[in-house]
Amino acid sequence: MDILYLVIGIMLIIVCIVDFIWTTLWIDGGAGPVTDWFSSLIWKSFRKLAAGHSKSLSLAGPFILSATLAMWIGMLWVGWTLVFAGLDGSISPSHGNDPISWFDRIYYAGYLIFTLGNGDFSPNEGMWQIVSVLATGTGMLFITFGVTYLISILSAVTVKRSFAASIHGIGETPEELVANAWNGSDFHNIDSLLDTYSEQLSSLTSQHIAYPVLHYYHAASNEPSMPTAVAVFDEALSVMKFAVPDQHHPNSLLMKESRSSIQHYLETLNKSFYRPSKQVPPLPDLPFLQEAGIPILPEKDYKKAYEKLGERRRKLLGVIEADARPWPKQ
Repeated sequence: MDILYLVIGIMLIIVCIVDFIWTTLWIDGGAGPVTDWFSSLIWKSFRKLAAGHSKSLSLAGPFILSATLAMWIGMLWVGWTLVFAGLDGSISPSHGNDPISWFDRIYYAGYLIFTLGNGDFSPNEGMWQIVSVLATGTGMLFITFGVTYLISILSAVTVKRSFAASIHGIGETPEELVANAWNGSDFHNIDSLLDTYSEQLSSLTSQHIAYPVLHYYHAASNEPSMPTAVAVFDEALSVMKFAVPDQHHPNSLLMKESRSSIQHYLETLNKSFYRPSKQVPPLPDLPFLQEAGIPILPEKDYKKAYEKLGERRRKLLGVIEADARPWPKQ
């Protein structure tokens, strides 16, 4: 009998189950402590190894998701192995009287949590029969919820890349988006899109809270990159609101809702993924917009407004830097 093995095994199983449920079922909780640390560690390692190469960095998300699932399985497997090693006589071979080795315990714990049920070993009567049932139950729980979690993540990745591609379809930079939204007299052409983008971004923000691993799904190209798309969208809205006279603005309520959705997105991002940048991004190329025939307020007016946006814009730049991308500019 080795109580130390038993205690460590029980603690490992508890930590694993808590972290698993925290990550997959607690919508407002984000990632569990172990998952959060593990994901952040892998992401930072990928950032160093990829050296800014987007194609290589795009493997980080799938790798983190796969490694997280493997980590949970490994913790559970090791935990139950230690539990069965903690007390002598917990299991016995179905045939013969050979002594139980560590490989036997690993094998027994494995086929319980993977629900193989081949019966090469069996629990001794009493408590160990119940313990074996619990081990099988945790295995079924992890397999069922793990598959559901995987499908939810992949679905959310598709939606966020579709959102980014839609914004980049209007403009690759804030100036380009503003110029394309201008109809010759105002920006009301973009009203319906503001409503759509605001709703999509609110939904994606909720998914990022529920599934923080989404932060680490880096797009190989710029077009489906959500951090860049959000920055382009917000900067374009800032130009329309603070650098253009009021009579040319899009619908004020829709613009307020869109800016609120972006602010909520920035506030709820996983802090282990990004920090606000130490620098403030450069001002948009407003002379370019004047050449496109868009009326611009006097420089002293829009510069004063942009000074108040400093912290918000540093957060936007911080998200883009965390995604290993440059600031979008004309």
